Amino acid sequence: MSLPLSPNDARPLPRSLVALFAGTSGASVANVYFAQPLLDTLASDFGLSQAAVGGVVTATQAGSVLALLLLVPLGDQHDRRRLARAQLMALVLALVGVAAARGGIALMAGMLCVGLLGTAMTQGMIAYAASSAAAHERGRVVGAAQSGVVIGLLLARVWSGVVADLVGWRGVYLGSAAVMALLGTCIWRRLPVQAPVVERLPYGRLLRSSLDLLRTDRVLQLRGTLALLMFAAFSIFWSALALPLTAAPWSLSHAAVGAFGLLGAVGAVLAGRAGRWADRGWAQRTSGVSLALLLLGWLPLALMQRSLGWLVLGILLLDAACQALHVTNQALILQRPAAAHGRLIGCYMLFYAVGSGAGAIASTAVYAQAGWSGVCVLGAGVSLLALLVWAVSARPRAAGLACRA
Repeated sequence: MSLPLSPNDARPLPRSLVALFAGTSGASVANVYFAQPLLDTLASDFGLSQAAVGGVVTATQAGSVLALLLLVPLGDQHDRRRLARAQLMALVLALVGVAAARGGIALMAGMLCVGLLGTAMTQGMIAYAASSAAAHERGRVVGAAQSGVVIGLLLARVWSGVVADLVGWRGVYLGSAAVMALLGTCIWRRLPVQAPVVERLPYGRLLRSSLDLLRTDRVLQLRGTLALLMFAAFSIFWSALALPLTAAPWSLSHAAVGAFGLLGAVGAVLAGRAGRWADRGWAQRTSGVSLALLLLGWLPLALMQRSLGWLVLGILLLDAACQALHVTNQALILQRPAAAHGRLIGCYMLFYAVGSGAGAIASTAVYAQAGWSGVCVLGAGVSLLALLVWAVSARPRAAGLACRA
């Protein structure tokens, strides 16, 4: 049996344990993003329009919102290992349910459950990792866990594209259910034991305390706003990408569309480094550069119809910017006491879920009306707004907040 880990323990976490947190986070989050390269196929199978098919992604994000509000905070009050085991088993059942869906309502309900449980597992693991790490290495550990999330996102797009081309989209979710079941046998006994909670809050009071954090924590408010805008831009791009690439003149397969996600590997590298930069006090500088790259990335993306080389460059810029800023945000927020890490990460990721869902709806709707150029204008506008929010927060008058954010 593992010994209890304390966040005040000065010894660094073993690499094998950090890798376990990263791998579990990555495998869990992949389920939330399988549908993005499959939107055209889902629209055809279930009789959905291009504008309405974005609701598939939105249903998943709605499940994510519910997880962040109702499930992730439980990690601050209950045994994280038991929570992880129960959520993992439920996630396997939800994936099977999506694969068995025969109508639009069943599909949306299954996607809602996948978003709920996949998000609860992912963010629960990140909060678990942060609360197990000493303060001086928290950025590094969170960055490593987030690198696992990035890799999970990359594999999600590749997996869904390749498997859908081979055996159909239902095989994507059945295969993932098998993978998650196998993962469950690996983590059943290896997740570390943490010190028990000294004072346990009633569930209703626990949820209200999360809302109190949203209302009073200025760093959480600023970093959450940046996350909302950043991930709205990110979702605007990925939710619409399959639509022009699978149509003329490119007419690419789902596997080829999903393969573009591999370019985000640079984001996994920067996610790990950004955590170390935050530990060194460079969070503000990293934030500004990341947001500038996010805005710049839309220029080559707008030129995609001329050459896929521009698409490659744009993906590199967008993924690098988003992951570096995302880890910086989390490292700053999780500087708070470990007893609140579940609620803090849940509140922060609530901004992320709202931004991703709104971006998906807006992206497919704008593409139906204005094509790829309209999508790029929308994404650039949201990115510019994020940069302006950060710039205002970084002014000398906001020095009390900026020194930490």
